[in-house]
Amino acid sequence: MEYDPEMMLRQLPRLRIPDLRGNLGRWVAIGIVAIIFLSTTFYSVATDEVAVVKRLGAYVRTVPSGLHFKLPFALEKVQKVRVKHVFKEEFGFATARAGIRTVYQRGDFSGESLMLTGDLNAAVVEWIVQYRVNDPVKFLFEVREVLDTLRDVSEAAMRQIVGDRSVTEVLTVGRREVADESQQAMQRILDDYETGIQIVAVNLKDVNPPNPVKPSFNEVNEAKQEKERLINEGWAEYNKAIPAAEGEAQRAIRDAEGYALGRVNRAEGDAERFVAVWREYSRAKDVTKRRLYLETMSEVLPGIPNKYIVDAQLESFLPLLQLSKKGGTP
Repeated sequence: MEYDPEMMLRQLPRLRIPDLRGNLGRWVAIGIVAIIFLSTTFYSVATDEVAVVKRLGAYVRTVPSGLHFKLPFALEKVQKVRVKHVFKEEFGFATARAGIRTVYQRGDFSGESLMLTGDLNAAVVEWIVQYRVNDPVKFLFEVREVLDTLRDVSEAAMRQIVGDRSVTEVLTVGRREVADESQQAMQRILDDYETGIQIVAVNLKDVNPPNPVKPSFNEVNEAKQEKERLINEGWAEYNKAIPAAEGEAQRAIRDAEGYALGRVNRAEGDAERFVAVWREYSRAKDVTKRRLYLETMSEVLPGIPNKYIVDAQLESFLPLLQLSKKGGTP
């Protein structure tokens, strides 16, 4: 039998070589599906956030921070809201870059900062609203464009409060009251709208008159300050003079009262002494008369330098006095 190599090769059993290209594509597809499944199933929530889960567009639950599970693909969607962070909105200005030296955007913000006060004056009011999300469900679903609503409510409340006060109050002593009352008004409106926002603080950054009238306003303000200074100086002088005058008056009154009391006491003493003398005199008139005479002489005679004792029966004593000497004195 003749050997035929080609026939021998045809008679050998055929080896089955697997189709690697088809299997690789299948595994790649499975891997992609698994990755998509895991990435759309597990999610994490930061410590300052909560996650609001929607199933086919409807709210189903709110979950706290941590690692959580949801239905894969687009069956459930997650929206994260920062509930512990304090946000802020600026009115009348805009910050371009915050830092040690804050850089502000240039532009005209007079549309929201220029206001009319209660005494029909104009004021440029710049303020900051700090807020926090206290109800993420209301924040996301109850109001459309909630941040725009917040800005509109803040501007309306601030204009109302400023419009109830004079320009002097807004620019000076009433700034704190304006901030507090506007915060309360904003919170009432936001609660009525169910925005889920809590106002933390309202701070008036700067309040000034409009630039065209600022020099005149500064002059008026300086005049008022000068007036207050003069009034305060006048009150200071008043407070020094009036107490001193009142003290002097009280001292004079006390001196007069003391003098009057002394005079009365002395008069009463003299009267009592006179009465006592009169009583003694009435008992022994001669003895009392002689005693009074001697007591009077004892008080008078020591003050006389030259004394002359004259007998009652002497008719003339002129020669004895030596009046012919110069000066007519003995």
